[in-house]
Amino acid sequence: MAALASVRRGSLALRVLAALPVLAAVAAVETPGVARADEPQAFARVAVDAADLRTGPGVSFRVIYTAHRGETVALDGRPGTGFWLRVILPDGRIAYALGDEVQTFAVDPREQGAPRRPGVFAPPPLTGSLAGLAILAGAAYVPLETGGMRAYGYIEARPSIVVDRTVTLDAFIGDVLTSNGSEVLYGAGASIYIAPSWPVCPFLELGGGGFSIVPSSDSFVLTRADYYLARAGGGFLLALRNRILFRVEASNLTIFNAQSYSNAQTFAAGLGVYF
Repeated sequence: MAALASVRRGSLALRVLAALPVLAAVAAVETPGVARADEPQAFARVAVDAADLRTGPGVSFRVIYTAHRGETVALDGRPGTGFWLRVILPDGRIAYALGDEVQTFAVDPREQGAPRRPGVFAPPPLTGSLAGLAILAGAAYVPLETGGMRAYGYIEARPSIVVDRTVTLDAFIGDVLTSNGSEVLYGAGASIYIAPSWPVCPFLELGGGGFSIVPSSDSFVLTRADYYLARAGGGFLLALRNRILFRVEASNLTIFNAQSYSNAQTFAAGLGVYF
């Protein structure tokens, strides 16, 4: 009996020792400012085919991401009630995972190939998003009636519908800010994202619509005119945490009607968000 008790105590001690790295890592996460760069960090690996990660610790909260078997997310602590774990998604958002669907483990950050906690940059949040909005500002180079090109200020709003993490359907409305009125371009198109898993994601865009010259009430230079518009361009998405994007793009505008055509260019940058 004494030998059996000794074996049981030894087995319990081994289990406690095996759990110490994870317990220490979780404690460091839940106590801000304690963890050092070389201390173990806590992660959770999905142990079921698909795990719904929610906005709060309960099945009544909205699902914001579905993780599949083998995916890992960083632990950010445990709520006070229920068996839910607070985790950090790759794009920096906080979510909650049911403890029965994940396995916790500790990682030495110095180990080569070890999973990493999300940093300042993240992949573009196209996966799991439904729509987005970007506001851009920059310069537009438009042709003059007397010949040549001239640069003006330019602003644009671009709402999007996410079809897939590689494709969005976009609408756009932009305003070329001339001294004698506005030159408004509007229409719709599509963007193709070439590397949606990269923090800096290149994209191409195609679209069409209209271009209208709207003179101010006291303008003697511009006259009202409407044209068709074809648009092609591209740029980069720089993805930050919490689904915030910095967008840089350039596009060529072909402005035409039955009698004439000309080309203009826009160069713009701004912030966007997907939700």
